[in-house]
Amino acid sequence: MTRRPGLSARLKLTLSYAGFLLLAGVLLMAVLWVFVLRHLPDEDPENIRRRFGATVIIVSADRSEMVRGFAPAAAAVLLFLLVFGLLGGWILAGRMLAPLTRIADAARKASEGSLSHRIRLRGRRDEFRELADVFDTMLGQLESHVAEQRRFAANASHELRTPLAVSKTLLDAARNAPPRDQGELIERLHAVNTRAIDLTEALLLLSRADRKNFTREAVDLSLLAEEAVETLLPLAEQRDVTLEVTGEMAETSGSPELLLRLVTNLVQNAIVHNVPAGGTATVQTGTRHDVSVLRVENTGRPVPPDLLPTLTEPFQRGTQRTRADEHAGVGLGLAIVHSVVRAHDGTLDLAPREGGGLVATVRLPRAHARTSQQAASQRASSTSEADRTR
Repeated sequence: MTRRPGLSARLKLTLSYAGFLLLAGVLLMAVLWVFVLRHLPDEDPENIRRRFGATVIIVSADRSEMVRGFAPAAAAVLLFLLVFGLLGGWILAGRMLAPLTRIADAARKASEGSLSHRIRLRGRRDEFRELADVFDTMLGQLESHVAEQRRFAANASHELRTPLAVSKTLLDAARNAPPRDQGELIERLHAVNTRAIDLTEALLLLSRADRKNFTREAVDLSLLAEEAVETLLPLAEQRDVTLEVTGEMAETSGSPELLLRLVTNLVQNAIVHNVPAGGTATVQTGTRHDVSVLRVENTGRPVPPDLLPTLTEPFQRGTQRTRADEHAGVGLGLAIVHSVVRAHDGTLDLAPREGGGLVATVRLPRAHARTSQQAASQRASSTSEADRTR
């Protein structure tokens, strides 16, 4: 925004201090005039002697003489107050505005791309130090987000380049020495292309969740859990994992598509990262006070505690956990879960399970009364539709 040049804040404060000090001096002079000078006699002492005789005692000069003597001194005092107010106000304003100068310097460095600078004002808490602390916190969050975005962009570029490079290698090999089995080449290209499409869709979904670009609707987590389990039942049977769904209604408001992807990713993660055979995965829903809870627990090898914070980072596949190569995924499963939970103002807790495995607990705000009615009607319509299908 283009603005016309004006007075600086320091100069405004200086003029304000000097003006108030000069006004205080003027008021002091006015009080002196009202309560002292105006009570003095305004008559020559010789006239008073002639009127009352020689016995009159003159204790002071008349008013005109007092005014003539008082006026230059008053003007000098007011001039001194003006100069003193300007100098003192300039110094005081500079000291008071020093924190703002440091904050402006930090903001200028941040605008130039340096997010590592911090203000770190010392002293007791006041308005300036509170502003500086908030600004430091904002700079820390911006630095973290920028570093995360750069790391994510680098990882995404690497992950997308891999299937493209593999496709190029297969096509070059087929052009130089056509394979005898064209079907094998087509299948390999199809698998590589499918992986690239899955990765792209996961990136788009993650970006959508981060932007919170969705319409909130009434959602029942128990219905989403049943749908996810039904979809992943063939994978569980292939992996010899027993799926169990328990709990009650858990209403919340949000995007049904994103929340379904959240539940699906957690259940798929529980199936894939499990023991080689005879494992279990349990999905439980419920409500606690004003929170709707989704809990997914699975058996598996012990998860190191230092590995837990990295599981929600993009392209972290948990290399120390049991998984099959054909279901390695794109490394965005729990990252999408964490992003969707954050977009819905919830929390995601990951904890090792006793005996091995992982416990993932999602807590989302419970829906309001109107939203709960919508979720109940949605559950009733789903039940009636299932009965008609049967």
